[in-house]
Amino acid sequence: MATEPRRLRPLAWRGGPRVRQPQPLIAYRLPSGRGATEQPNATDDPVPLTARFWLAVVLAGVATGLFGDLMMWVLFFVEHLTFGDRGHVGFQYLVDHVGALHRVVALLVAGAVGGGLWFVLRHVTKGESADVDDSVWQGTGELSFRRSFGTSLLSELVVGMGASLGRENAPKIMGGASASLIAGWTRLDPAQRRLLVACAAGSGLAAVYNVPLGGALFTAELLMGSIALPVMLPALACAGIATATAWIYLPTNATYVGIPQYHFTGSLLLWSLLFGPVAGLLSVAYVRAIGWVSHHRPTGGWALTAPLVAFGVVGVLGIWYPQLFGNGKDMAHDVFVGAGSLALLGALFALKPIATVLCLGSGASGGLFTPTMSTGAMLGGFLGLAWTHLWHGTPVGAFALVGAAAVLGAALQAPLAALALMLELTHSGFGIAIPMTAATVLATAVARYVDGYSIYSARLPAA
Repeated sequence: MATEPRRLRPLAWRGGPRVRQPQPLIAYRLPSGRGATEQPNATDDPVPLTARFWLAVVLAGVATGLFGDLMMWVLFFVEHLTFGDRGHVGFQYLVDHVGALHRVVALLVAGAVGGGLWFVLRHVTKGESADVDDSVWQGTGELSFRRSFGTSLLSELVVGMGASLGRENAPKIMGGASASLIAGWTRLDPAQRRLLVACAAGSGLAAVYNVPLGGALFTAELLMGSIALPVMLPALACAGIATATAWIYLPTNATYVGIPQYHFTGSLLLWSLLFGPVAGLLSVAYVRAIGWVSHHRPTGGWALTAPLVAFGVVGVLGIWYPQLFGNGKDMAHDVFVGAGSLALLGALFALKPIATVLCLGSGASGGLFTPTMSTGAMLGGFLGLAWTHLWHGTPVGAFALVGAAAVLGAALQAPLAALALMLELTHSGFGIAIPMTAATVLATAVARYVDGYSIYSARLPAA
């Protein structure tokens, strides 16, 4: 007598049933009787990937890409007004070719205007949230669109005028805010809203840096803490759609062009094994500084004057080190291609975190991704150049790529995302993947066991 095929049933997992939502179309097990959800990444968390959710993913991806274009247009427009026609040259070239007084005045104006407008915005939108990380990790994913939009515009304004902050914060916020609105329109439940907001936030990073894989891993590894299929699928889809949409205005090439294809050497591997723990410890100090100034941001009348003072200090430092202006992209590019003396790399490694902490601690809103990566590149280039005096044969740029990946992985507490981002940003590094991975794993592990905060969790407001 034929037996009835065994239907799929929940499996015990961590104290509860493991269930696919929605259920697969084929409702019968293989002859082994083992369930498909015994593969850990195949199971769903409580977020059902319904047709309505996928529609929201598409809409969020398009919206994020368009807002990424808008934010970058604002940034480039402000750079043009402040430092002159950019043309085909980098931001650093523009800063280098204006006078010292021009640099200082630009940041003083940024501090005065930004400080005043932030003060007004926070007063008008008091009680409203534009913090993507907090809304995903601790909340329901709901964000205030008007506060998010105002914060994003002001962020690009001050970065375009030279503040030592990242440009990715604005598209990340606007991606999350757009997704929050779309989740309301499509009547998603709170769990779906959180996932959608996380996907769109990571896609904001993907769109402006042309890094769809890195953006998706940023969503999964850092924002959602899971690389399971139910997270990776919408994260990849949203990042891919946002990146392709952003090509309407932004270029399709790598963010860092002309980076050589470096090759593996025994010298680089040994250096990376020694460098990793050092990078991890220094990342802990950097992240702790970020956390401290984030918690002690000025309030009241001080919120108006603090950006003026902090930006002014950075402007004065920029008289001698104009590389400190902006997010550090061009500074990192220079060392990736092997430029820079031992003294210059050491000075920039020491000063870039100070400039970033000053700007952030003044109450300014901005990203930390590129400033952190460029700090790692300076550290790697500095220590790598010193190492070549002991063991010749490895280009300085290879050390800088390893340093950037290691410090970024440790500071994000997301090593896989950091490695993918470095490969996509430069379209280089595959030949030195083993040293880069070794240094990133060691740096992240040391930072995790010594402290464990990231540049995002350290900035969370008091509970």
